[in-house]
Amino acid sequence: MINPKIIKIASDTKYSGLKDKFTHKSSVKNSLCGDKIIIELVVNKIKIDLMRYDTESCILCEASASLLAKKIINYPLKNLIIDLKNLKNVIKYNKSILPLKFKDFKYLLENSGNKRSGCVILPIDAVLKGLKN
Repeated sequence: MINPKIIKIASDTKYSGLKDKFTHKSSVKNSLCGDKIIIELVVNKIKIDLMRYDTESCILCEASASLLAKKIINYPLKNLIIDLKNLKNVIKYNKSILPLKFKDFKYLLENSGNKRSGCVILPIDAVLKGLKN
């Protein structure tokens, strides 16, 4: 059963929907479950100004994208890539201690376990891919 907290997080669609205004864009697909996400980022020289996303995915991926969009706005670029890679490793390897900046992801991990971690990681992968372009 999905935790009501996850449903609440996923239902926050403030940053959902693409606007075709971006400096960086990427899309990724989870080959195991078929989840898809497209992200648009507005990036200036020192920080992320905006992240928007569109998904065809499960509720865990939706919730992860919603949380991530809120967390990375105004995030310094010099720290973002390192911090997202660290978060991805914590999720992927089921480590118990999340970085403080991303503590809200604990709700997603409590229900997903290691079996569905790819659904939670997918938006992170999309941002990392977008920033490489």
